[in-house]
Amino acid sequence: MKKIATLITALFLLVSCDETFDINRDPDALPPGQANSTIFPAGIAGLAGAQGSYYAIIGGFWSQFWTQNPTSNQYRDIDSYSIGANNYAAAYTAMYDALNDIRVVKAQSLKEGNWNYYLMATILEVEGSQVLTDLYDDIPYAEANNVNILQPKFNTGKETYDLMIADLKLALSKDLSASVGDKPGKDDFIFNGDMEKWTKFGNTLLLKLHMRLTAVNPTLAQSGITSLINSGAQFLDVDAAMTQFEDAADRSNPLYESDRRQLNTTLNLRASKTMFSYLSLNGDPRLAKYYAQPGNPNNQGDWNNTSVPNLSLVTLYAKTPFYFISAEESYFLQAEALVRYYSGAGAKEKYDLGVAANFAKYNNTTTTAPITGPVGSPDSFLAAGGKYAFPATGTDAQIEAIITQKWIASFPGNGYESFLEQNRTGYPKESAVKQSSELYIPGQLAIAVETKTGNVFPRRIVLPNVVTTRNPNAPAAKLITDKVWWDVN
Repeated sequence: MKKIATLITALFLLVSCDETFDINRDPDALPPGQANSTIFPAGIAGLAGAQGSYYAIIGGFWSQFWTQNPTSNQYRDIDSYSIGANNYAAAYTAMYDALNDIRVVKAQSLKEGNWNYYLMATILEVEGSQVLTDLYDDIPYAEANNVNILQPKFNTGKETYDLMIADLKLALSKDLSASVGDKPGKDDFIFNGDMEKWTKFGNTLLLKLHMRLTAVNPTLAQSGITSLINSGAQFLDVDAAMTQFEDAADRSNPLYESDRRQLNTTLNLRASKTMFSYLSLNGDPRLAKYYAQPGNPNNQGDWNNTSVPNLSLVTLYAKTPFYFISAEESYFLQAEALVRYYSGAGAKEKYDLGVAANFAKYNNTTTTAPITGPVGSPDSFLAAGGKYAFPATGTDAQIEAIITQKWIASFPGNGYESFLEQNRTGYPKESAVKQSSELYIPGQLAIAVETKTGNVFPRRIVLPNVVTTRNPNAPAAKLITDKVWWDVN
């Protein structure tokens, strides 16, 4: 996994920070506009590289997209829930390195009154911090990446959420028509300077933050979500994604690069029975795109539903985008909000759009490969009586359907998000029996390997020693099974 740092640094030759947590850039030392044109794309690439490699690998295991090849040991610690304080420090460091770039842009754009870059930087600052605080709980936020503070305060998870929501609201309130200075363009790897899409990204992220609070603070969640929707806010109907990957060394999708190209093997990741069995049971054509048949890596011909899952290879593509928030995640967030707070009015439409958006990705030959076979669209699945038809009644049943489809759509690179959503909602459900039992229900999470947690599912990643030993403000050590503050499921 150490080689992933090389990938993050090499992406488009744009990431240019030393990998030391204490290194910061002083925006006052930069010429006007330089932070926008040079550091901003480095920040985007850094966030995509860290989330799309380190956390994508962990999330894929913990969302049970895949499991460790029984003859390999590359990810044994993740698969057995034994990540400790001595593991994956580079992931944490890489995130803060990227956030340092983003915060430099934010500080300079605020000083200049460049509200375009201020909004973009704030959205990315919050997006990266949301991933960190949801995985680690307490993190440096208010004092993070401050050139004058080498031992920043750790904000609690709740404090971090309050700060992120306030920062995002402030940035979204700025009058973009009054923005001065450089306009974003090719340095914006996500929307090429389209500020309408950035505003939708910000609104969708704000919706997501409030949705995380549905269990721990339902009053704040409801007021925040209904206020946002009632204001007429527009949400993402396209992917907020980095799409510029190529099938070349150090320029491909971070998950593909880190697991396939740098390790020079396709054998580390095998299909988890959890996801495999659910897709197989429902005759979902995405099964043949997620996993390769034994002895048939290109999946030519019909898929054999009796194939043994742990013999099936996980399929990854070099040019797959990295999704900060996908269109389908946006639709599923909206669908859940409508179920919870608007008696379900319009929820089916958003749910159907989310399912269709994910199916469409696997018919797009520019990023993946087409679904083969007689079913190339989700129509038969979503029609009345279809396997994925939105439940007509029942709040719990509707939310389960939404989160289940979000889980499927998070494959392969956003498994950390479906892991977090399972912690929040309890979906997919956790199995009361082993997967070897005839009573096992396909799609339910189950512990299939010997773990270091007494067969308790993980709920977080623990802070690395390199942080806790250097910063006296770090919180007391936690266990991987300790819940984060909003996880009261």
